Amino acid sequence: MSVTVEERGKPNTQDYRVFFKNSEGKYISPFHDIPIYANEAQNIFHAVVEVPRWTNAKMEIATKDALNPLKQDVKKGNLRYVANVFPHRGYIWNYGAIPQTWEDPNHKDSDTGCCGDNDPIDICDIGNKVCSRGEVIKVKVLGTLALIDEGETDWKVIVINAEDPEAGDFNDIDDVRRIKPGYLEATVDWFKTYKVPDGKPENQFGFNGEFKDRDFAIKTVKSTHEFWKALVSKATSTGELNCNKIVLDPIRFWVLFSSVMTLYIQYICVVKYILDVTYLFDLKMEDTSLPL
Repeated sequence: MSVTVEERGKPNTQDYRVFFKNSEGKYISPFHDIPIYANEAQNIFHAVVEVPRWTNAKMEIATKDALNPLKQDVKKGNLRYVANVFPHRGYIWNYGAIPQTWEDPNHKDSDTGCCGDNDPIDICDIGNKVCSRGEVIKVKVLGTLALIDEGETDWKVIVINAEDPEAGDFNDIDDVRRIKPGYLEATVDWFKTYKVPDGKPENQFGFNGEFKDRDFAIKTVKSTHEFWKALVSKATSTGELNCNKIVLDPIRFWVLFSSVMTLYIQYICVVKYILDVTYLFDLKMEDTSLPL
């Protein structure tokens, strides 16, 4: 599927958005309009890259907004950035989501005992390419990790870009262990500790932090697709989510330049400090966190 993106506003401001267009130049929703499958027979899925590897801004599909653009998450009025927890810097994969999926917050997962997190299912692309923000890629599913994030099930599906030169060598989670030793362990460590600099405890995992294989992961992705179908058909509560499958003629989204620049200047110094700080802490002492 041919998809282009259109940026509005300045990065690192609360007005910044990334909108999506189809091949006809019409605005579409990355949540609802991009098909889940790139090749259903081969279990090749589409994925939307929200956060490119090595970057820190916590971008996400705005599930409650019309057109569901990408925007930076905000908490307590502040833009969110993932801290650098030694030895990691930013996100250690291309991070994103599979369209037309939804982790139902009303459904208690039989494996984790926790309900879904109300978002599309997340992916971690371990391919060699550093993708662009908003890039739509085709991915092979290799396995999954069951993160329990503040009491919610938050599956992290390990994938590789199907167009990666090494994609043919990866067919299951054990191939990641063999070809990229240490990557899975680093992934567990990253998800376990990434909220500690914010004063929160370490995250927990289902299955004692063990990765489940390809077949289990594909089954999980397909189950979230069924939850999404129920969501858009109104068979389940939508809450505040915007569930319109939208294909619109081009719309002009005007952003006042002076307002954007004012916000940009205010945030740029804060952003530079956040991205330059690395945190070291003793894993045995959850309340110890020292910026370098």
